Amino acid sequence: MPITILIADDHAMVRDGLKMILENADGMRVVAMAADGREAVVLAEEHRPDVILMDISMPGLNGIEAARLIHERLPATRVLILSMHHSAEHIFRALRAGASGYLLKESAGSEVVTAVRTVLKGNRFFGKGVKQPLERRHGKDRSLQKSPLDSLSRRELEVLQLVVEGKTSVEIGEVLSLSPKSIETYRSRLMLKLVVTNIPALVRFAMQHGIIPAD
Repeated sequence: MPITILIADDHAMVRDGLKMILENADGMRVVAMAADGREAVVLAEEHRPDVILMDISMPGLNGIEAARLIHERLPATRVLILSMHHSAEHIFRALRAGASGYLLKESAGSEVVTAVRTVLKGNRFFGKGVKQPLERRHGKDRSLQKSPLDSLSRRELEVLQLVVEGKTSVEIGEVLSLSPKSIETYRSRLMLKLVVTNIPALVRFAMQHGIIPAD
């Protein structure tokens, strides 16, 4: 049986390039490709792949939150994060969301096949340039100071991403099946928690933390 793989990245060229690399390897088959986090979750549940290659900065739902949902719903599926971000915060958040490995996009081409085989065996994989966080010691994780995003609920994280993508309260409400008034409440609450007073500052925060692309 081939190793089945789902690729999630908002750039078509990246998806196509990864597919070519993987399908040129023995025993691997790409069963689906997604352009955003929400699509990745839907396709993961439909195809139940062995491994998912997941970008972090994607529209609609970022890769870390998508990885969290997939890990909860499909615990047997391994998620490999592919990202341009290599800060300790990004790596820590990805692992805590259930990812089994982390690769930088600049080196993904030469390492991705090895990474897929490694995580499928139940091991973690960290690519070149990725520093593995420290393991838990005495019940306390000392690998990273608490991220500001830790103060937000899952719903607030969803609203945050959609707000900084420029969607209105009505549009966000349609995506999340909530009233515009509820969205405004979530938006006010998350801005208060993050100590951010306006939307431009919120956008800058989102870029710094890999919620949306910096470009």
